[in-house]
Amino acid sequence: MGGTEGNARLTAVTAAVLLLLLAAEGATIPFIRPMLTMHVLLGLALIPPVLLKLGSTGWRFVRYYLGDPAYVAKGPPHPFLRLLVAPLVVASTVVLFATGVALAMRHPQGGILLGLHKASFVIWFGAMSAHVLAHLPKLIRRHAVMSGRLARGLLLCGAVAAGAMIAVAALPAAHAWAHWAVSH
Repeated sequence: MGGTEGNARLTAVTAAVLLLLLAAEGATIPFIRPMLTMHVLLGLALIPPVLLKLGSTGWRFVRYYLGDPAYVAKGPPHPFLRLLVAPLVVASTVVLFATGVALAMRHPQGGILLGLHKASFVIWFGAMSAHVLAHLPKLIRRHAVMSGRLARGLLLCGAVAAGAMIAVAALPAAHAWAHWAVSH
């Protein structure tokens, strides 16, 4: 499926798409009450592309630590990124999205779940900022080109389409949150 270069291309193009979707999600935060429906829908739509990015980077991680010669030759990320930033990004991403899904599934209310969602966002934002800034020059050099494999394009399109389907299916939950936000 393209080896290390194919994996790097899939990771890069997924990262580029995620940057756009996350920017849209972030734009809802300053105006959260009137944009709560959009915030919930975008958050849920982000799940498949985020899983694809975690999968492509996880694949590199596993192949490297299992001793695959091509991945070993490519080398590990910088120790700061590998030992501090990556674990924070992964853990805070899991908590951020898990609490977001749990909030969307529950009847709208505040409480500890909302507090965990907000706290995980703060940690996630810091870790993700370091991650993006560290990898942005490489992403720009790569131009996120999808040359070669149709499978990479299909994976990414499938993740985005799955996210859109999740968002549409979650419309009732998002509307419940929007109505709750107006009255509280």
